Amino acid sequence: MDQLFCGLKLTHDGCMAVIDRNELLFSIEAEKLENRARYSALNTWGDLVDVLDGQGLNPDDLTSIAVDGWGKTGGADTHQVHVIDGTGAPLPVPVASYRDQPGTLVDPLDRPVGTARLFGDGPVKYRSFSHATDHALASYCSSPFALRGEAALIVVWDGGMAPCLYHYDPAGPALLPLRWLLDVLGGLYPIFATHLSPFRTGDNPLDTDAQKLETVILPVSGKAMAYAALGSPDDEALAAMAAASGRHKPTDVVPMYLWSRAVLRELAPKMLSDATLMASMQEYLGNLLVGALRRFVTENEEFRGTPLALSGGCALNIKWNARVRESGLFSEVWVPPFPNDAGSAIGAACAEMIVRTGRSELHWSAFAGPDVLPDTETPAGWTSAPCTLDELAELLAVEGEPVVVLTGRAEIGPRALGHRSIIAPATEAGMVDKLNDLKQRAAYRPVAPICLEDAAPTVFSPGTRDPYMLFEHQVRAEWRDRVPAVVHVDGSARLQTVGPENPVMHELLTAYRRRTGVPVLCNTSANFNGSGFFPDVASAARWGKVRYIWSEGTLFRTGAGR
Repeated sequence: MDQLFCGLKLTHDGCMAVIDRNELLFSIEAEKLENRARYSALNTWGDLVDVLDGQGLNPDDLTSIAVDGWGKTGGADTHQVHVIDGTGAPLPVPVASYRDQPGTLVDPLDRPVGTARLFGDGPVKYRSFSHATDHALASYCSSPFALRGEAALIVVWDGGMAPCLYHYDPAGPALLPLRWLLDVLGGLYPIFATHLSPFRTGDNPLDTDAQKLETVILPVSGKAMAYAALGSPDDEALAAMAAASGRHKPTDVVPMYLWSRAVLRELAPKMLSDATLMASMQEYLGNLLVGALRRFVTENEEFRGTPLALSGGCALNIKWNARVRESGLFSEVWVPPFPNDAGSAIGAACAEMIVRTGRSELHWSAFAGPDVLPDTETPAGWTSAPCTLDELAELLAVEGEPVVVLTGRAEIGPRALGHRSIIAPATEAGMVDKLNDLKQRAAYRPVAPICLEDAAPTVFSPGTRDPYMLFEHQVRAEWRDRVPAVVHVDGSARLQTVGPENPVMHELLTAYRRRTGVPVLCNTSANFNGSGFFPDVASAARWGKVRYIWSEGTLFRTGAGR
C-alpha cells in the first residue's frame, strides 16, 4: 500500500472510504456500526480513528485526505462542517461548497489544501471538493465506461440541488459542469409527500430547520415511491404542478413548501386520493428529467449515444432511472449502488485519486463495508449447528420461513444485497405481509426479489442485469402467481440479479432453484427499525423476530420469533 486516498463524509450518512492506488479497500458508513441509527454522522475523533484501526491503518498511513463539501454556510463564501474532539467540543472544518456552478471557468478539481485536526493530535492536510463533485465522481469512477476509459455525461440530482449535467473526460482528466437541467431541487419530491396523510409531519410542516429536515425528510422518498404505485398519474394534477412551477420556482426550502401547498389547494375540489397525487408527482418529475435530457441531446447532437452516469439521492428512484435508460438517448446508463450520500466519501476519495494520479477508473466491490463480527458464543435461547447453503435452500423450501443471512463484508450503500439480508420464499402471497409486519413497515411497502441472473429475463421484463436494485422491472404475467410475494401492486419489482460475483447468494439461489424450480427469493434488509444493518448474530438474535439466522456456515435456531 503506497498510495492511500481517504474520503470523509462527516455529516449525515457519515462514511469513511479508503482507496489504495485505484482499488477501493473499504467504505464504512456510521449507520453500519453497532446498530447505529440510519443517516448517522461520522465525525468524532474516536470513531474516525477506530474505523481506521479496524482496517489495520492509522492516520499516518494515509497519503492524502479529502472531506466532502456537504457543509453549512459559514459566511458569504465559506462553508464548514465539524469534527468532535475528545472532550465533545466541535471543531470547525472549512469545506468546499455544496454545488458546482455551470458556465463558470472554475475547475471543480482545482481545490486548495487546508489543515484541520481531523483525527486528534496535530492538524493534518486535507482537500475538500464540492458535494456535487463527489457525487459525480463516485458514479463515474465506479462505472464500466470508466474502466474502458470513455468520456461520459453525468447527472447529479440531490435533495438540495437541481439536476446538474456534467461531462467528464478521463483523458484530461477534466470534469466540466455543463448546465442545470431543471430549476427543481430534488427535495421537492419528499417535501410534497409530507403534505399527504401517509407521510405528514404535523399540522405545520413548514419548518426550515436543517436538522429536522434531515431526520424527517430523508426517510420519505423510498416510502413515497412505493406508495405511488397504489395510484395512477392524473392529467389535471400534472397540469396543476406545471402551473405551480410558473408561480413558485422550487429552488429552496420555502418555495418547495409553497409549491406543494399551491398544487394541493388547486386540486382540493377534485378529491384526488393521496396515492394519485403521489403517482402524479412521480410522473411529473420523471417527465421533466427525461424531457430536459432530450432537449440537451437535441441541441447538442455530438452527445447523442454518449454513456450517462446518474448520482445524487434522486438516482435511487428506480422508475426515473428506468425511464432515462428506456429513452434511447444514451449508449449506456449507469447508477452505482451508492448514489445517495453514502457514496460521498467514495467520491471524495476518487477526486483525490484523480488529482494525485490522473487515473479515473476505480476497482471496487459492492461488499466493502465492515466485516460481520465473529460469534464468540451462541446467543442464549438459541442453538447452533453447521449448515451448508444447499441445506439452507432446503430449509427455505420446506419450512417456508424467513432467514436472516449475515456473511462477509457488508454492502456499501443503502440496499441489502445478500450479505445483510432477510431471505424468504416468494411463492406465498402472504410473505410480503409477514415481512412488513416483522420490520414494522407500512403494508403497502413491496418486498424486493433476488433472482439468478440467467433466469431474470424469463421471470421479469426486461430482466436485464441489475445487481444493485436500481431499475424498475415488471414481473411477467406467467410468473405473477408463482412468486406473488415480490409483485408490487402495479406489477413492478425492484429486482436484484445475482451472478457468480455474489457467490453466497448465487449458490443459495442455485440450490433453491434445483430444489423448487423457482430461481427467485424475497430479499429485504436485516436491521432494527430505523437502524443500519445488523453487524453480528447477537444483534439479529436480540431482534428476535425470526426463528433462523444463518452466518458463515452456521445455522442458529430458536423456538421464539413470529
